[in-house]
Amino acid sequence: MNSEKHFSVTVRVWRQPGPGEPGKMVSYRVKDVSPDMSFLEMLDVLNEDLLKKNESPITFESDCREGICGCCGLVVNGDVHGPDEHSTVCQLHMRRFRDGDVITVEPWRVKSFPVIKDLAVDRSALDRVMTAGGFVSVNVGAAPEANAVPVDKDSAEEAMDAAACIGCGACVAACPNGAAMLFTGAKISQLALLPQGGPERADRALNMVAAMDKEGFGNCTNEYECEAVCPKQVKVANIARMNREFLRANLFSKK
Repeated sequence: MNSEKHFSVTVRVWRQPGPGEPGKMVSYRVKDVSPDMSFLEMLDVLNEDLLKKNESPITFESDCREGICGCCGLVVNGDVHGPDEHSTVCQLHMRRFRDGDVITVEPWRVKSFPVIKDLAVDRSALDRVMTAGGFVSVNVGAAPEANAVPVDKDSAEEAMDAAACIGCGACVAACPNGAAMLFTGAKISQLALLPQGGPERADRALNMVAAMDKEGFGNCTNEYECEAVCPKQVKVANIARMNREFLRANLFSKK
């Protein structure tokens, strides 16, 4: 790994003018790369060079650049979010690469995440799954006293672990089936484990699973790729809980 002097890399980037239009890989040489740069900063430098040449900059998403929001979803050299384990692209640094390396950068390759332009994809399908039931709609008034609703420690910790999901879509992109079951399972688990989510527990499971299927996501076949790439290390146990919640809802739902 290069950790001292500046170096150069060749970046092969997927360029696609818009949704439904043909795309292709285009190679660019990026010089004077600092090993302390983040991967996105390297793309910023490349875009500055393209603008100076009156060429169209590469479209990609980013926001916090602190591994919090999950906007920076890319496939780097075939790895979802890059080669670092349980990380996001914005946390990937150029010290991971060597002088002369060829780096291939692609968008998420999932039918449910159509390409908007270049490396940016439309992940609103996850938003629609959330809209289907990932909330508590009961009017509970003002915030209750902290100890008014007792929650056992194990349930609280499991709920917090599930709530850590940032909805980046890496689980979907890594899954050979394009499944969103880790995402959906995490959102269902988060509320199923807490008393506040109890009143809508059955409807939530039925509606969110139905929305997931409607969006065209695949099904889980226990590949575990989703857990392997999740930046927040959300566990596949949440998929098992979602399946139990769905079965329970079908058995006891009044609909």
